[in-house]
Amino acid sequence: MEAFLQTYGYWAVLIGTFLEGETILVLGGLAAHMGYMDLAGVILAAFAGSLCGDQLFFFLGRRHNTFLLTRRPSWTTKLERANRLIDRFQTPLILGFRFLYGLRTVMPFAIGISNVPVIRFLFLNAIGAIVWAAIVAIGGYLFGNALEGIMGNIRRYEKMLFVLVALAGAVVWAIYLVRRHRKKAHETMDIKGPEGL
Repeated sequence: MEAFLQTYGYWAVLIGTFLEGETILVLGGLAAHMGYMDLAGVILAAFAGSLCGDQLFFFLGRRHNTFLLTRRPSWTTKLERANRLIDRFQTPLILGFRFLYGLRTVMPFAIGISNVPVIRFLFLNAIGAIVWAAIVAIGGYLFGNALEGIMGNIRRYEKMLFVLVALAGAVVWAIYLVRRHRKKAHETMDIKGPEGL
């Protein structure tokens, strides 16, 4: 486990946070508590992954919004909600959208469609990314600390702990996907009406 995490752990955090990533970052913080990874390295990898992923979605919104919206029509409702939030709370929203579950992927895309300047988004996005990476990674580290206070030496349970945290993240993600699917099915039924059944 130690050799694997030291070889691939930072890359896993970077790629995981590029794609979405709270669970992988909590696991990175837990691994740092166990001494397998350096906490500062975990935070920097998460910062880089999160920043790059959100900048990519920003530029996709700026350059390819029509193409992507035809492929993801379900984003339309979220984009309307996001645009209302951008109009009212631009700076705090850019700093904190990572903490808005369900809007995290679509928000940088929506900001890219809006008239927010590239440099402004990059600057605020970088601040938001480092704050988010530090809070979540330190949360994982402190989670390990708390478990050690309760269970003693948690290295005996390390594989089970990693699996349980990963399963918890997968369950949360599955619940989100099921709710999204149900909402989409309900919206489709509303559009079709009784005759469409």
